[in-house]
Amino acid sequence: MMDIESFREYCLSLGDVSEKMPFGKFARRYDSILAFYVCGHMFCFIDIDNFTCADIKSTPEEIAELRANHTSLGNPINRSLRHWIKIHFGGDISTEQLLRLVKRAYDIVLKQYSPHPKS
Repeated sequence: MMDIESFREYCLSLGDVSEKMPFGKFARRYDSILAFYVCGHMFCFIDIDNFTCADIKSTPEEIAELRANHTSLGNPINRSLRHWIKIHFGGDISTEQLLRLVKRAYDIVLKQYSPHPKS
């Protein structure tokens, strides 16, 4: 299983990624949520005090496929069930697959918001 620093380093390595802790202003219980952004939009977030899962941007079709084939999923903190999925660590999604999903989330946001997306 990946540790929090390795996960953070991976997210930041994707290119033009920034990080913020934006949810504390909504409720104190969200003070420890670290979000990763590209083009000013979130693609992934984690709880730095309870690093047991990641909330990842996806597509409705990919979320349906993940739910059909895996059990280590949950509802994201932001409750946007159509475009976000929670991946619980240590379940039936490998670290390699998790990182592919994070990269895919990054690509989705980059394509949607960048005037000149990377290939």
